[in-house]
Amino acid sequence: MRPTVHDIAAEAGVSLATVDRVMNARPGVREKTRVKVEQAIEKLGYVRDVAAANLAKGRSYPFTFILPCNENAFMAELRAAVIQANERGRIERTQITIVDVPAFDADALSDALLAAGETDTAGIAVVAIEADPVREAVRKLTERGIPVVTLVSDLEDSTRDHYAGVDNPAAGRTAATLLGRFLDARNGAIGVLAGSLSVRDHQNRFAGFSQIMAAHFPNLTILPPMEGRDDLPLARSLVCEAVDTHPDMIGLYSLGAGNRGLIAALEETRAKGREIVTIAHELSVHSREALESGLFDVILNQDAGHEVRSAIRVLKAKADGLAVIAAQERIRIDIFIKDNLP
Repeated sequence: MRPTVHDIAAEAGVSLATVDRVMNARPGVREKTRVKVEQAIEKLGYVRDVAAANLAKGRSYPFTFILPCNENAFMAELRAAVIQANERGRIERTQITIVDVPAFDADALSDALLAAGETDTAGIAVVAIEADPVREAVRKLTERGIPVVTLVSDLEDSTRDHYAGVDNPAAGRTAATLLGRFLDARNGAIGVLAGSLSVRDHQNRFAGFSQIMAAHFPNLTILPPMEGRDDLPLARSLVCEAVDTHPDMIGLYSLGAGNRGLIAALEETRAKGREIVTIAHELSVHSREALESGLFDVILNQDAGHEVRSAIRVLKAKADGLAVIAAQERIRIDIFIKDNLP
């Protein structure tokens, strides 16, 4: 049976009120009495239920989510998940503020991080950009004791507290293995469409993809990656140009989530009588339709809702000084073909 505050009071020979003052670092307790209470806590192995204590006090957690503002369908899904979490705020004792920043703008993101740190926020979740100004802003926040969780895209070699997202090198390796096997020993070129290689998730996916392609599929040549910046006309133009320029292009890996421009380009390519084996990320309305029609062959998906819930759990734990349960926060990679769509 777990020891209680009543057991501590009995062991130390003091009142419950005295135990409460010691545990909450309030004044009015003699040093000798404080030591007796602390010794009783250690002897009994008492572990405080911080969540229950906060619930009793009616504590609320103000959190800030900094999200990119663009036409990316997955980011829209992520935003919806944050809004849904905020609607549950009264039950979960959270108050979430969403801050919009232009996509792939490191200076705007670093400014938003620093501005959030000047509010009463108890923690910040951010879709990170791999850039020194962002890394420096995170350092300043964590030095002040403000927890920072990177969401979807990590910021490695930084002082961030946790990353809530999939293993992106593994996602890239998975895409390469699937694409190589789908192409079945054919020789040809592989196109790669990124949103921006300034974000760590796209960098890591490309690195994992390139690793497996070089090791296991020497018959396939990776073309220089295209950066569509989640912009529909730009992505469409880049892919159409790549298809026209490289008649040997037989496969394509879209390692971002801005797929509508890609879909438009593949429709034009199909109309010309060419089929490109394509693997993409994130199961949106548009990518689902592309999978069902055969424009996409595989979709690798991450659960936006799980990532948001994970970020909130971690921020709560950090705010309370509790350990993060790593197994609970692991985000899996889902693999969908048209035959197993949910």
